[in-house]
Amino acid sequence: MPSRDENPTLLDDPKSLLLELAQQRELPQLLDLLVSRIAASDQIALARLWLVRPGEGCETCPMRDECPDRSQCLHLVASSGRSVVDPSQDLSRLDGRFRRFPIGVRKVGRIAMTGEAIEAPDMAELPSWVAQPAWVRDEGIIGFAGQPLSHHGMVLGVLGVFTRARIGEGCLDWLRMIADHAAVAIAHTHAWEEVERLRKRLEEENEYLQQEAAAEQGFGEMLGVSPALRNVSQQIDLVAPTDSTVLILGESGVGKEVVAREVHRRSNRADRPLIKVNCAAIPRELFESEFFGHIQGAFTGALRDRAGRFELADGGTLFLDEVGEVPLDLQSKLLRVLQEGEIERIGEEQTRRVDVRIIAATNRDLREESRQKRFREDLYYRLSVFPIEMPPLRQRRDDVAVLAEHFLRQASQRLATEPPRLTTAVSRRLERYDWPGNVRELQHVIERAVILSRGGALRVDLREPTNRSQPSPAPAEGEILTDAQIRQLERDNLERALRASDGKIHGPEGAAELLGVKPTTLSSRLRAMGIKRR
Repeated sequence: MPSRDENPTLLDDPKSLLLELAQQRELPQLLDLLVSRIAASDQIALARLWLVRPGEGCETCPMRDECPDRSQCLHLVASSGRSVVDPSQDLSRLDGRFRRFPIGVRKVGRIAMTGEAIEAPDMAELPSWVAQPAWVRDEGIIGFAGQPLSHHGMVLGVLGVFTRARIGEGCLDWLRMIADHAAVAIAHTHAWEEVERLRKRLEEENEYLQQEAAAEQGFGEMLGVSPALRNVSQQIDLVAPTDSTVLILGESGVGKEVVAREVHRRSNRADRPLIKVNCAAIPRELFESEFFGHIQGAFTGALRDRAGRFELADGGTLFLDEVGEVPLDLQSKLLRVLQEGEIERIGEEQTRRVDVRIIAATNRDLREESRQKRFREDLYYRLSVFPIEMPPLRQRRDDVAVLAEHFLRQASQRLATEPPRLTTAVSRRLERYDWPGNVRELQHVIERAVILSRGGALRVDLREPTNRSQPSPAPAEGEILTDAQIRQLERDNLERALRASDGKIHGPEGAAELLGVKPTTLSSRLRAMGIKRR
């Protein structure tokens, strides 16, 4: 055996191996390079590498009874060598008897636990820790070197080398040096993978947020002064600091997404993303991919790996809008993720843990839906830990003027036009309207009014009759009205027009304009019927 200052005969060009290890960024290529280059020498019978990883596969592990807690163990990740007994034997397989070693168990496990090497350069007499004496004798094994892969005081794994020649001191020095360099290289690949994962995640989040910003036409922050809205805000203050699931209830268009954004903004997760999923807009066949992601080739059209919404929301909040639209047979998969916090991408066996706060919203009565077996009862109870009901706009009329002003400025800025004036008469008219489409309808009405007004006073076109809560009685089909009933209907209609215009007859948004008659004609009818302007 050459001296320690010379190149050892057991290893082929160890200097170049050290240089190549430093250049590797991909962990699988690094591991394969390490064991294949060491095992390239005819004097090396077997080179194996185990890495410390979370315990898994314990049910089928041959050493499960020796494992102290099954939380971590050594996983065989790379193997290379050649058998003289059976040259056809594949020694690169990773599924053999020694594919796992519990920390502290057997010689490999003790190396990982203590961080100290076990070196037997000349096994003339077999040590007691040899697990397969017959294999050692048949393959002509003479030396063994087990080196810990330590980085900053932490053992990352174990390198084991079986030789058919005595291992000299110089060779042991090279193996120690290779193990140290390999540990640094492995740590760097982990760091590089983490950087790449974070970079990819930021790209996906940025892409998602850009799509949201392009499509976003929400109602802004919570605006209003009504007691009903103040009550909602107080509920948000109570639940936001917790991680409890929130179920937002309310009619379509009331602003449930605004409530979700406020819950997220006031929570401890505000610095992480709020990811929105419109459950009603996801095709049935893409449900799992949208929520959990997929890998390339998992199905037709899966051209690249894609993270699901749960992964994008990891550490933040996931807003499930229209959650009542999730198909019944797919609700069980959603429930499992909510309960266990684990997902699997389509086509991938790896389990990923996610830390996500769930906010759901629906305009359905999920309690009744669960009673009718159209929504899973266990999923309903999982979602409705803290329900918040957003009242319709007709129950918070004090907020109408505030919202109208906000939408007026918003629409004028978007349309690059001078904001029209929102007069008191128009504000009162908006407040008297019942808004069956809620805040969304108000937003669209204001935007349409800005387009029509072109400066000056805001001219609002309400296409539904006002005071919908007290409609005028309509004659039944085939019913013949008396002259007095017809006159009463006309009188009621004139009075409604006066109330809507705040007593104004002439000019824009006056009662005459609402009724489609001349102001002089309307004045004559009012006098004839004895109706006085207020």
